[in-house]
Amino acid sequence: MTHWFHRNPLKATAPVSFNFYGVATTPAATKVCNDLRLSRTRLLELFTDSSCNPEMMKNATDLYFSLLQGFILSLDDSSQECKLRYIQNFKWTDTLQGQVPSAQQDAVFELVSMGFNVALWYTKYASRLAGKEDITEDEAKDVHRSLKVAAGIFKHLKESHIPKLITPVEKGRDLEARLIDSYIVQCQAEAQEVTIARAIELKHNPGLIAALAYETANFYQKADQTLSSLDPTYAGKWRKYLNLKSCFYMAYAYCYHGQTLLASDKCGEAIRSLQESEKFFAKAEALCKEYGETKGPGTTAKPSGHLFFRKLGSLIKNTLEKCQRENGFIYFQKVPAEAPQLELKANYGLVEPVPFEFPALNAHWTPETLAAFDLTKRPKDDTAKPKPDEEVKPLKEPDIKPQKDSGCQIS
Repeated sequence: MTHWFHRNPLKATAPVSFNFYGVATTPAATKVCNDLRLSRTRLLELFTDSSCNPEMMKNATDLYFSLLQGFILSLDDSSQECKLRYIQNFKWTDTLQGQVPSAQQDAVFELVSMGFNVALWYTKYASRLAGKEDITEDEAKDVHRSLKVAAGIFKHLKESHIPKLITPVEKGRDLEARLIDSYIVQCQAEAQEVTIARAIELKHNPGLIAALAYETANFYQKADQTLSSLDPTYAGKWRKYLNLKSCFYMAYAYCYHGQTLLASDKCGEAIRSLQESEKFFAKAEALCKEYGETKGPGTTAKPSGHLFFRKLGSLIKNTLEKCQRENGFIYFQKVPAEAPQLELKANYGLVEPVPFEFPALNAHWTPETLAAFDLTKRPKDDTAKPKPDEEVKPLKEPDIKPQKDSGCQIS
C-alpha cells in the first residue's frame, strides 16, 4: 500500500571552514579542524543525495557529531564546559520561516540544528520509500523504523540538548517545543499508518484496525492542536495536512468499527457507523482541496488523487452498501440517530520513538589536542562574523517524480 506524507523543507546553513589560523597550534589540532570541515560538507551533501540510505547517513552523522563533541564536552568528565564551545559562529535557516537564518556562536546550536536536519532526512527517506507503487515488506519495515528513529532524534534534542542553549529559542522557530512536539507526534502517526496498512493486508481483526486508526487520528489531531498558536502564514499548510489525516483515519476507524458491529449482528449501528465514516471521508476530501490551495512551505500534492485515498472511499461505499442490503433482508434494525462513541484502545501496534544518543567523543580528541588550541591567539576584531540577516541558499532537494497512480509528488 502506497502512502503520502507532507514534508517541510530541510534547514539550510552557511558554510563553516573551521579555519582557526594561529589558534590551532599543532598538526593534530589542525587535522581535527580539517576533518570537521570535510565531514560537515559530506553530511550536507548526503541530505540531498537521493541514493543515500540509513547506513550511509548513520556513518556520516557519527563521524561529524563525534568530532563536533570536542567543541562541547569536557575531556575530564567534569561539569565544566569546553573552552572551544563559543569559538565558531553557525547559521541555520528555519523549515517554516524561509531563508533568513538564525545565527549563534555556540557549538550546541550547531549540534541541535544539524541533528534536527538528520531527523528530517529520516522522515524524507521514509516518505520516498512509502510513495513507491509496489512497496515490499522489507521497505515497509524501513519506513516504519526510519520514522521511529526520526521521532527519537527529535525527542532527544528537545529533552537533552536544546535546554543547554545559552540564547533562548525564538518563538515559532524549529527548535521551539511546539514544533518539536508536532514533529515527534507526526512521526509516530505516520509510522502507525504503516502498521495499519500491514494489518489490513494481513486481514487482521477489524476491531484492532479500528482501534489503531482511532489512535492514529488522535495523534494527528494532537499534532495539529500543538501548532494552533503559530502564525498560519507559516504553519497553515502543515496544519491542513495534519487535519486531513486526522479526518481520514477517523473515517477508517468508523469504517472498520462498522465491520465489527456487523459481525456482532448490530446491523443498524453498523450502518450509522459507516454513515459517520462517510462524513469524515467527505471532510477529509474537502481538506485535501484546501491543502492543495494553501500556500506555504511543504510538499506540493493532490492527496485526494492518491491511491491510498481512493481505496478508502471505495471501501466505505462497498461496506455501507453491504450493511444496508443485509439490514433490508435479514436484520430490519433501526439506524440510530447518534453515531456510536468510539472508545477504542489499541493493545498492539502503537509506536514509540527509538531512543537516540549522540556518538561518543572522537578518538582524535585528546587532552594534548585540546590544549593545542590557544584562544589568546584569536583576532581581536572578528570581522568574519556573519550578518544575522544575510540570506543562506536553500538546499537543493532531490525531485522525486510521482509514482504511477500516486497523484502527488513526494519530497
